[in-house]
Amino acid sequence: MYKTLFWHYWLQTVRAPGYYKNLIVNIFVGLMALYFLAILVMLGLFLPNLLMEIAPQKNPTDIVMGGIIYAVIAILMMRYIMQPLSKINLESYQVLPVKRDTLVNYLLLKPLLNPLNYIALCFVIPFAIKEIYPTLGALSFFRFIFIVVFLIWFNTLMAPLLKRKFNNILVGVVLLLIIGGAVFALEYYKILSLFEVSQSVFGFLITTPLVWVSVISLSLLAFFLNKLFFARNYYTESFERISKRRGAESQKFTFIERYGKIGEIISLEIKLVLRHKRTKSTLYTAIFFLFYGLIFYPNPTYADKSAWLLFVAVFVTGTGMLMFGQWIINWDGSHFDFLMSRNIDTSTYIRANYTLMLALCIVSFILTTPYFLFGKNVIIHHLVAFVYNVGVNIYVYIFAATLNTKRLELSRGSSMNMQGVSYKNFLVMIPLLVIPIGLIQLFAIFSATYIALIIITLLGLSGIVFREPLLRVIEKQFLRRKYALCDGFRKKE
Repeated sequence: MYKTLFWHYWLQTVRAPGYYKNLIVNIFVGLMALYFLAILVMLGLFLPNLLMEIAPQKNPTDIVMGGIIYAVIAILMMRYIMQPLSKINLESYQVLPVKRDTLVNYLLLKPLLNPLNYIALCFVIPFAIKEIYPTLGALSFFRFIFIVVFLIWFNTLMAPLLKRKFNNILVGVVLLLIIGGAVFALEYYKILSLFEVSQSVFGFLITTPLVWVSVISLSLLAFFLNKLFFARNYYTESFERISKRRGAESQKFTFIERYGKIGEIISLEIKLVLRHKRTKSTLYTAIFFLFYGLIFYPNPTYADKSAWLLFVAVFVTGTGMLMFGQWIINWDGSHFDFLMSRNIDTSTYIRANYTLMLALCIVSFILTTPYFLFGKNVIIHHLVAFVYNVGVNIYVYIFAATLNTKRLELSRGSSMNMQGVSYKNFLVMIPLLVIPIGLIQLFAIFSATYIALIIITLLGLSGIVFREPLLRVIEKQFLRRKYALCDGFRKKE
C-alpha cells in the first residue's frame, strides 16, 4: 500500500500542468543547489584546519560535538518556518479500504524520503572522514553519521508537528525565538554551558558501543507524538472547525481604512497576508531574516568591508519589501479580475501598493535599529541602505511586479514553494543589490568608499523627491500590462 501511495504522489507531481513550464527556474535552482552542496563538502573538508587556527588549544571533534545541540535548535527553527507540510487528499482515501494508520504513516514518512533533508551529510561525512576516522576509528565514524541521521529524522518529524500544533501562527515563531534566545543567554552569561553538555554527551555516544542507538529514541518520540496528534485530528471536520473559528476572529483594520480607498486596499492586502499559508510563511521568513546581521556585524572580519556591510544593511532594512515586493500584484491574481472591475483607478491601486511597501521598509528599519549598538559604521550603512530601499528599490520592485504574469496559489503551500516563480524574479535582484555593491567596490579601488555611499544616498533621495513622476511611469507600465496580467492570472498551474 505504501508503494501505491508514493506512486500516486509521483504521478500527481509529474502530471501537474506547471511541472514542465518552469524549466528555467528548475535549472537555476538545481545549479544553485549544486553550488551550495560543493561549498558544504569543501567546508566539511577544511573545517578541522579552520578550527585548529581559531582554537588551537581545543580538539576540532570536541568543538563539533559541542555545537550539535545548537545546530539541532537552529535547524528546527528554520524547518518550522520553511518546511512545507506533507499533504494527502484524505477524503479520496477515506472511502477506500485503506487503514487509518497507513495514511498517517505515509504522511509522516514521506518527508523522511526527501533528499533535501540530508544535505547536512554533505558537510558531516567529509568532516568525519578528515577528522573522526583517523583519530577515533571506523566505528566512531559510522556512529557519528548515524547519530546525525537520527537527529535529522527528529527535526524533520518535530517541525511539522509544531507547525500543525500552532497552526503556523506567529506564536510558534516567537516561542522558538524565545527558546533560542534563552539558550544563547545561558551560554553567554555562563549560567549553564550547553556547549559543554553537548560535547560530553555526543563525545560519549560516538565512542561507546550500542549506547549511540539511544539517539533514535528522539526520532521515535517525535513520530509517536505526530501519531497522537493525528489520532485526535484525523477527520477534516476538526480542521474546518479550527479554521472557521479563527476566521471569525479575524481583525478589522479600521484605523487604516480611514484613509480612503488607499487605506481600504492596504487593509485588504494585510488581511490577505494573514489569512493564507504562503503569505504567512513569507511573513515569518521575513522576521527570521531580520537576524541575518548577527552573522556579520559581530565578526571583526567584516568591520572594514563596506560592500558586505551595505549588502547586509540593504537586506535587513528592506527584508519586508524584499520578501513581498515581487508578489505585490501577483498575490491578487485569484481575484484580479474582480479588482479591475471595481471603481478603483490605476493611480489608487499603485499608490496603495507603494504605501504598503514603504510601510514594510520603515517597520524593517525600526526593528533593525538595535544593530546600531555595533558602532557608527553600521549606523551609516543602515541609513544609506534605508534611503536606497525607499528611493530606488521600491520602484524597481513594483515595476518588475507588472512583468510577472504567473498567478500565485496562496493557499497551496508555504516556504520553498516555487509555484509562480520565473527567471524574472531573479533578474530583479540585479539593481537591488549588485549596483550599490558594485559602486562601493569600484570606489574602494581608489580608497573612496564614502563617495560611493554618498552617490547611493543621492540616488535614494532623488527617488524620494521625484516620487510622483516615478509612480506615474509605473502607472503607465501597469496600464500597458493590465490585460496581459489579467490573462496570465486566469491560468492555473
